[in-house]
Amino acid sequence: MSSTRLETALLVVDVQNDFCAGGALAIPAADDVVAPINRLMDQCPHVILTQDWHPPSHSSFASSHVGRAPGETLQLEYGPQVLWPDHCVQGSWGADFHPHLATGGAQLILRKGFRHELDSYSAFFENDRRTSTGLAGYLRERGFRRLILAGLAFDFCVLWSAEDAIRLGFETIVAEEACRALDIDGSRSEAERRLAASGARRLPAAALETSLAA
Repeated sequence: MSSTRLETALLVVDVQNDFCAGGALAIPAADDVVAPINRLMDQCPHVILTQDWHPPSHSSFASSHVGRAPGETLQLEYGPQVLWPDHCVQGSWGADFHPHLATGGAQLILRKGFRHELDSYSAFFENDRRTSTGLAGYLRERGFRRLILAGLAFDFCVLWSAEDAIRLGFETIVAEEACRALDIDGSRSEAERRLAASGARRLPAAALETSLAA
């Protein structure tokens, strides 16, 4: 096995029922990411899954704020927070991984957003940008230098995770065709701009499969 492959981890972000067809916060064509992600997992021996894991009445839910609706932005203690429909509630069907996602080979499942008062887009930090999830330490302890990111949503959790990965010193690649965006008010194009500015690369999932198999 090549040293590059040994030093590469695949980070699969929030491929959960509530973000897919029929879910509370369904992302357009989200189900289409499952097949390319499964193929990437076949080629990458080191797989990490993130799982949105909110308690009931989480502070990011519009229903937790009287008179507020999903899509509005509210100023919370740590800054602006988009309000969402109730989603990925701990132990619910919506919080489960997509039924066709091949989760059996995952070496770590990282649950995020479980603190009532904090949302968590990034796999590395809560939205206060200070509270660590511990993922960076885990990756460094295991000697990973390169991350491939895939999953949902491209313009929120994938984007924030990629930006943090770059900032923390990891070579970072986002797998095209293995992500889908919510695209709220141009958020997809803004995410593309931010990714390019961060230094993260975007490569076709098929090309990454080939490079991992080499």
